[in-house]
Amino acid sequence: MRRTVWLWLFLGLALAQKPQVLIGTGGVGGVYFYYGTAVAELLNKGGAVQAQAMQSGGSMENLMLLRDRTDPARGVYYCGTALPDAALLAYQGEERFQGKPAPVRILFTMYPNYFHVVTTEDSGIRVLQDLKGKRVSTEVAGGIIEYEARILMSAALPGFDPRTHFAKWERTRVAESAQMLAEGTLDAFFWSGGLPTGSILELSGSLARRGKRLFLVPLVPQSTAVQMLQRRFPGVVDTGVVPKGVYNTRYDTPTLTFWNVFVCPASLPEEVAYAMVKTVFENLPTLHAAVAPARDTTLENAVRSRGGRIPYHEGAVRYFRERGVWR
Repeated sequence: MRRTVWLWLFLGLALAQKPQVLIGTGGVGGVYFYYGTAVAELLNKGGAVQAQAMQSGGSMENLMLLRDRTDPARGVYYCGTALPDAALLAYQGEERFQGKPAPVRILFTMYPNYFHVVTTEDSGIRVLQDLKGKRVSTEVAGGIIEYEARILMSAALPGFDPRTHFAKWERTRVAESAQMLAEGTLDAFFWSGGLPTGSILELSGSLARRGKRLFLVPLVPQSTAVQMLQRRFPGVVDTGVVPKGVYNTRYDTPTLTFWNVFVCPASLPEEVAYAMVKTVFENLPTLHAAVAPARDTTLENAVRSRGGRIPYHEGAVRYFRERGVWR
């Protein structure tokens, strides 16, 4: 009899346990890390799930965790921040996801990433071709930023190979790349992030204190490199401008933009997805105050990826219909 009572107590506790949501973000110094951390705090306060933000290698790793580590039987779900082109590769089973697509669903669209090719005014680098013979970081190995950088560089330098075209090829996170550039051990680095990205803002200040100035390599809409990336990801890659006031550059810089998405696995229960989205969008002022680029996380922008190839989760759709933004 006592054993039966304990068994029922155990089962009751197990059933009462909240789903565990692990949120893949990015490296410290990038917006993903702070955005994901802020969302996890909101979700924990909301009480629908037990949420934990994780530092990661960014979009591609987050999508692999979603695919490989989600365990509905244990109530464990890997969600995360991701660039839309990375999410598309995962959903369609391309590149690193060849033969094993990820069951990706969008919970909401977050804010735009701006592609940065970061250097200094005194480096002599003004266009992508000038990166030949320089010390360059393409971000983390196997990440979507490196993938994008390779496409851009292949258009700029036919037959491009980072091992031979760069004097030194680094594959470091944004915070480390910014530090290396400040110390003079790196000439340029690729990055995709919200405005402003903390590490680059700090780099700009560090350079200014030494009489130097940050320079962002322009990526103009008419260039072969930009058009090649747009052809690779139709409807996903847009163009935009990094205003000169963001990092105290001398000029506004034309570049590429990508609207980030907050993704989850298809197996996330509808009620849980609904509760997560409801919690985030009923606490937008807190999110906006925590992370500057999150100012673009709005109800209207949340559904801007609708009509793309990656479906929204039905729990998210239900919430957005109730709010009148999903028609």
